[in-house]
Amino acid sequence: MTTQDKALTLKQLHEADEILRVVNVWDAITTKVVADLPGTKAIATAGHSIAASHGYPDGEIPLDLALPALERIVKATELPVTADLDAGFGNPGETVRRAIGVGVVGANVEDRLVPLNEAVANVHAIVAAGEAEGVDFQLNARTDAIVRGGDRPLEESLKDAIERGKAFLDAGASLVFVPGVLDRAATETLVEGLGRGKLSVIGLPGALPAAEYEALGVARISYGPTTQRVALRAYRDLATDLYGNGVIPEDTPALN
Repeated sequence: MTTQDKALTLKQLHEADEILRVVNVWDAITTKVVADLPGTKAIATAGHSIAASHGYPDGEIPLDLALPALERIVKATELPVTADLDAGFGNPGETVRRAIGVGVVGANVEDRLVPLNEAVANVHAIVAAGEAEGVDFQLNARTDAIVRGGDRPLEESLKDAIERGKAFLDAGASLVFVPGVLDRAATETLVEGLGRGKLSVIGLPGALPAAEYEALGVARISYGPTTQRVALRAYRDLATDLYGNGVIPEDTPALN
């Protein structure tokens, strides 16, 4: 498929009645593992995990390192790839143009609660970059209204998320990503404010099951860096066992 074909596929997945579940990856091998699963329809990267695999804190990996990592992920699968592009690396429009150049067809871009007019301008720049490249780029516009809301009441953060999210959708975003552990009431408030099929959530410990979010009108669920943390815990536990009296489990898959 062409890059545009993949973008249209991702668009259809976002607009379907069924919630899009994306299990986040961070390199070529995790992409291959996830892509081989029957339930996988698209690939999503975790920026935190990619940064960690290169020895950087979340949000501090240079774009010139992040882009080759994304390109390797794109080349490892025929599925559409949507990337975590942090806050746009200082120039969201140019960053998206370069990401499209390596085959990425969608992205999360954080607003980090910058003034709303600035955040909307970033969305316009991203949408324009996609149009200039001839790609229906799927922006999963992230607002940090909850995770950066500090001590303010949740109701205020939800109101802020809806105001920002509606502005992002009006500017051409495909979905609005509101990270945080969203219970049923908070999810209902966001769906009512943004519209069914417009909210994207994250499946953190304590969150609702994907099927329940789907019933509430959520379009997409991802899992962020928790997938890497689970994998690293398994690695740590195996290493701890091997330093004791352990052996490699007999059901370990063979190398291929």
